[in-house]
Amino acid sequence: QVQLVESGGGLVQAGGSLRLSCAASGRTFSIYSMGWFRQASGKEREFVAAITWSGSGTLYGDSVKGRHTISIDNAKNTVYLQMNSLKPEDTAVYYCAATAGANWGTRENLYNSWGQGTQVTVSS
Repeated sequence: QVQLVESGGGLVQAGGSLRLSCAASGRTFSIYSMGWFRQASGKEREFVAAITWSGSGTLYGDSVKGRHTISIDNAKNTVYLQMNSLKPEDTAVYYCAATAGANWGTRENLYNSWGQGTQVTVSS
C-alpha cells in the first residue's frame, strides 16, 4: 500500500505562485506514475498534471499547461507541483495520486492511491 501526504497549499493573490509537495511512503517501489488532480467547490475532479516515477514523461491539463510544472525527487519520494501565474479559477482542493503497474494518464480511474488533499485559494 502507498500512502500520500500533500502539503504546500494556502492563500495567494492572483498572479502569485505556490509549490505543492506530495510525499509518498510505503510500497513506493510499486509506483509507476504520480499525478495531481483538483476539485473546485461544486465541480467534478479535474486532471492537472502527471509524471512518471522515472521522471521521463509528463502530462498537463489544458487549463494549467504553460503555467504549472510537475517534477519529482526520487531520493525523497516526493512529487512537486510548481504553480505560477495563479488565477482565481485555480482555487480548489488539490489531490495527489499514484498509479501502479504500467499505467499512467489523465483518467482518475488509473490512480489507485490518493492523498487527503490540500486547499489552494487564489484571491482576485
